Amino acid sequence: MMRRKHTAAMTATLLKSCLATEETLMLPSLQGWAQRLKEAPGHLHRKVWEWCFISQALAERGMLEPGRKGLGFAVGQEPLTAAFASCGADILATDLFSEQAQARGWIETAQHAEGFAAINKRGLCDDGALRQRVRFQFADMNAIDPEFEGRFDFVWSACAFEHLGSLEHGARFVLNSMRCLKPGGIAVHTTEYNVSSNGPTVETGATVLYRRRDIEDIVRRLRREGHQIEVDFRPGRTAADRFIDLPPYKHDVHLKIQIASFVSTSIGLIVRKSAGRTGLDWLKWTAGRLFPIS
Repeated sequence: MMRRKHTAAMTATLLKSCLATEETLMLPSLQGWAQRLKEAPGHLHRKVWEWCFISQALAERGMLEPGRKGLGFAVGQEPLTAAFASCGADILATDLFSEQAQARGWIETAQHAEGFAAINKRGLCDDGALRQRVRFQFADMNAIDPEFEGRFDFVWSACAFEHLGSLEHGARFVLNSMRCLKPGGIAVHTTEYNVSSNGPTVETGATVLYRRRDIEDIVRRLRREGHQIEVDFRPGRTAADRFIDLPPYKHDVHLKIQIASFVSTSIGLIVRKSAGRTGLDWLKWTAGRLFPIS
């Protein structure tokens, strides 16, 4: 199968890890994805930003093509699985075991996936193609199955790893998910980002908030393992970027919200896996299999 070659000029225009802003969401490429995902044009919502950001980051790196294999974590009922399958990619869509999801209230709030109907609610992929290209499996993000190692061209998660219990649990997931990739593969994750504080934050519980220093620590740990990531921390400069939606979150402009006493937005992380694996990587992988996070 022919793969697109990315020139230096193309690389210079690729999305990089960044915060959800009006400027990025209104890029023609992201608005193209919004239309494809059947979202209203120009809807300034951070969930729309997350979906479009993940889709474009993968597409422009040649991941959403026939023959590519992708792994989605905590897919819930998001439209990305069906959208990626419609591009020709083969997808393993995973979510939390049903009993755990029920205990956390995610089934009642329509955030949990249990089959093709949930994944393709928007009709983004032909049913026959969906069933041919998508497999579904339950998975625990705190103890990734070693059977996933090295099997995928790309992995993704949309605002999921902040729900793993602590800042460190989420950080460990990001690093562990890289083991699922083939050399040179791409990971794209979005999560909660604390705009208002680089000091106090929500460090444990059902939803944690990552500060700049936490993201910088994740970046250091990824680079230490040879992976590539660049982050733009600019928070945006328009009126929509300055608007804070308060609970119960009823406004159409929803790029920044209040969680507890903090202002939060989404951040997207794009990571390219190192080209090879060192002996230390194998040691870390083995340790992760023997001693998963509990």
